[in-house]
Amino acid sequence: MRVGVHINQFGNRGGAPALGAELAAAGRAAEAAGVSWLSVMDHYFQMEFNGGAEEPMLEAYTTLGYLAGQTSTVQLGALVTGVTYRHPGLLAKIATTLDVLSGGRATLGIGAAWYDREHEGLGVPFPPLAERFERLDEALRICLQMWDPENNGPFEGRHYRLAETLCVPAPVSEPRPEIMIGGSGEKKTLRLVARHGDACNLFATSPDEVRHKIDVLRGHCDTEGRDFGDIRVTITHMGEGDVDTVVRSLSGYAKLGIDTVIFGPRTGDVAAWIEEFAAPAVPRLAELD
Repeated sequence: MRVGVHINQFGNRGGAPALGAELAAAGRAAEAAGVSWLSVMDHYFQMEFNGGAEEPMLEAYTTLGYLAGQTSTVQLGALVTGVTYRHPGLLAKIATTLDVLSGGRATLGIGAAWYDREHEGLGVPFPPLAERFERLDEALRICLQMWDPENNGPFEGRHYRLAETLCVPAPVSEPRPEIMIGGSGEKKTLRLVARHGDACNLFATSPDEVRHKIDVLRGHCDTEGRDFGDIRVTITHMGEGDVDTVVRSLSGYAKLGIDTVIFGPRTGDVAAWIEEFAAPAVPRLAELD
């Protein structure tokens, strides 16, 4: 089992002037520890469980671009972009730019969006849930078309219409950037994973529940004609507790074939947390089977 780190707080003792140095230190610490994945939230406002909208929140892809310049091996992505935040053609271009400038280390993490307050706060349309899922399906199709060098043509959907799907320069990832779809909804989200995704992200609720979600995903893969083995399954874990306790708690997930556990520590001092917790956890989790 590999280890990822999800940066979800941007408050520290030095305030905004110290954020750049803190993020750079987190990137260096992640690579020194053998962490394989580094992600940030994609939100306009901070989450209620992290102190609410008045707490600091950085724009995701600007932050990922900065982290790309501070790292050389770790995979980078948003966990996850709401489909409503950016027009799909622009999102594909942004993810492509991150992939090119990072040397092929970009993952497009995407989901149906849910945080209504930030949409209302900044005047971004927030359609009903059913429409958001329709838009998510179209957005994924648009990204895949833009990343297909043989398919620079129009896209005609119910919600999006593009005259061209030109994307130059093309991504450097082979065959294209990974698509990670976040969420565990059994009827729609996991079906979209089977249809379009290369990876999914589930919450570490319990091994039994995650096993059930995986079984549902397998069923959707059968329906869609996908090989389940081509999909990387990841889980998000808060990383609370000491290393021994957390490693023991993750052994049941390892038996399910989980590829990566992505820890989301609730701290602004991410570099110190990586050195104290993630670094000793990486080799121990790699031994789980």
